[in-house]
Amino acid sequence: MTQGKLALANKATDGSTSRQALVTPAPPSYEEATSSISAPCYNDVEMLTEFTWDDRNIRRIFIRKVYAILMIQLLVTLAIVALFTFCDPVKAYIQTNPGWYWASYAVFFVTYLTLSCCSAPRRQFPWNLILLAIFTLSLSYMTGMLSSFYNTKSVVMCLGITVAVCLLVTIFSFQTKFDVTSCQGVIFIFCLVMFISGLVLAIVLPFQYVPWLDAIYAALGAILFTVFLAFDTQLLMGNKRYTMSPEEYVFATLNIYLDIVYIFSFFLQIFGTKRE
Repeated sequence: MTQGKLALANKATDGSTSRQALVTPAPPSYEEATSSISAPCYNDVEMLTEFTWDDRNIRRIFIRKVYAILMIQLLVTLAIVALFTFCDPVKAYIQTNPGWYWASYAVFFVTYLTLSCCSAPRRQFPWNLILLAIFTLSLSYMTGMLSSFYNTKSVVMCLGITVAVCLLVTIFSFQTKFDVTSCQGVIFIFCLVMFISGLVLAIVLPFQYVPWLDAIYAALGAILFTVFLAFDTQLLMGNKRYTMSPEEYVFATLNIYLDIVYIFSFFLQIFGTKRE
């Protein structure tokens, strides 16, 4: 009888095992199905490593693109300054219609804020180049109108001084081991001093209290933007403490162009002779 019970137990066990074998397994969940998928060929770290500043070709292409756009901007500005300086009818028109100056200043201010503060417009082609072209034309008009009040020889002399200074600063920035990008604190203090001095000049100069104060302020401004030119050039190079992304070619061009124009404007205030 004991053997019969064992036989029945074995049959029951075999029957349950066979029933378990016939049951269809449950499908895997989404997490289980996707956990076994292998990673793609390049992860984020590898992509960042492959396309960073370590690639010299990307850096050279970036620098060439920036200076090519910068040359076009400077040629446009030079043409407008020459037109406003040498053409007497144009000179008389812009001097008798200052409203165009303030309109160009408003356009300059809006486009500068857009390109400086909004990363999407300055990275989206072709809107970034369109905004940069509008910015260049507005600043060129303002610079040309400022030059029309000075003697022609003074304008030409200041142009030559600006070209020489910018070339020397650019060569210095590319060749020196001194890192200008690490001096942000000093540059910020210098900007703060210039801002406070500008407020004081706005109050003092209309009353003619210190006649030579304008020349000192212009000299300090020329020094400040010369330092800015070295700073922005080393940001462009990419081999210093702080670098600029290759996607920011419009922003890099904007900064260097603005530095050069302001250097010329301050030199014009220092060495220029106003027309009688």
